[in-house]
Amino acid sequence: MTENRRQHPPTVFTGARLIDGTGAAPVESTAVVVEDGRFTYVGPEGSRPQVDGATVVDLGGRTLLPGFFDCHVHFLMDSNADFTGRLVTNRPTVTVFERAQRMRDTLHAGVTTARDLGGIDAGYRDAVALGLIDGPRLHVALRLMSHTGGHADFRLPSGYDPSGLLGPFSELADDPDQVRLATRRLLSEGADVIKVCATGGVNSPSDQPEDEGLTVEEIRAVVEETRRHRGRPVAAHAQGAQGIKNALRGGVTSIEHGYLIDDEGIDLMLETGAFLVPTQSTFHVDHKVFTAAALEQKTRMAEAAVERLREAVRRGVKVALGTDSGVFAHGQNLRELGHMVTLGLSPLEAIRAGTLNAAQLLGLDETLGTVEPGKIADLVVCDGDPVADIDLLGDPANVVLVMQEGRLVKRALTEAAG
Repeated sequence: MTENRRQHPPTVFTGARLIDGTGAAPVESTAVVVEDGRFTYVGPEGSRPQVDGATVVDLGGRTLLPGFFDCHVHFLMDSNADFTGRLVTNRPTVTVFERAQRMRDTLHAGVTTARDLGGIDAGYRDAVALGLIDGPRLHVALRLMSHTGGHADFRLPSGYDPSGLLGPFSELADDPDQVRLATRRLLSEGADVIKVCATGGVNSPSDQPEDEGLTVEEIRAVVEETRRHRGRPVAAHAQGAQGIKNALRGGVTSIEHGYLIDDEGIDLMLETGAFLVPTQSTFHVDHKVFTAAALEQKTRMAEAAVERLREAVRRGVKVALGTDSGVFAHGQNLRELGHMVTLGLSPLEAIRAGTLNAAQLLGLDETLGTVEPGKIADLVVCDGDPVADIDLLGDPANVVLVMQEGRLVKRALTEAAG
């Protein structure tokens, strides 16, 4: 972010119930001091330093947490209905501003960092960094890579390709040499992460979630190419059991969705240390946004997915928060925390999945993900106690304050009485 965005007066928060993102139990009556965009003090109120010129914010016992991450978003659209709705009728400039609005809504919901896994160009990331628009700091994949006829091939039987309404969205490659070239092309255009399709998907016109996508050899070629370029992570869209295993054997950093993972796949996740991004929010959307065929597939998968993801959680697979927002409305990202709890995570573990774990997945944990002295001051304040009721965070109205890099970007906080 620009130097101008970092120059904000110091802020002192008092009366906080602190959940620091490490998984530690909440601490009452905590003070947090922010100076020059970083946390400089986190501890008992009675020991906090006096800071000249600071704005003092009394939280009155509200809960202060790290800024959250969403590791799987698509800002290009607001629901599957966009393909036949506004994207057909909008002028392109309107579409750009709608995407900027989605980014702001996501930030105001408490997500200060997000990873867009296909559909927007690196200019959106740069616009946030330059302070031109409000939104989560971004890592971007640019486009989805799959084979011809795979999950990223949106051509309909008629020959019409609806993804043309979105701008470049697909990167089709059909052998190891082609995937190497595709990876180089994406990296040259500014990709922070490469997204590969290891299986089909619910919305694929030509394949099914259980179908395999890129081969192990092809995925390994992508991973090898990224290692030659500062070790960029590789995220795998992977829903069916065999495709998940192919992706893990190819060396991916994360499994996105992972709905039908089997025991061997869980073994591989534990062996490789890959992260699971479960995106359970996709099972809790308005059914009207799906075609009849996609809805049938989604319903068929939902029950099995919960069972298999619970087993992965039970066995200790690392989990990071991601929603697949864009399939449904943006700005409701933290509802995913409640879905994670249904998979067996405790509320504190779910919060860690959306903060420190997610920061580790994105390689940002040295500077983000927890409320600790020296780290960048991204934080969220919510009404109530999310350990007692994790669903509080899922309602953006309960997120009464958001700070990003020391700058208050949302303040809907009424001062505490007394």
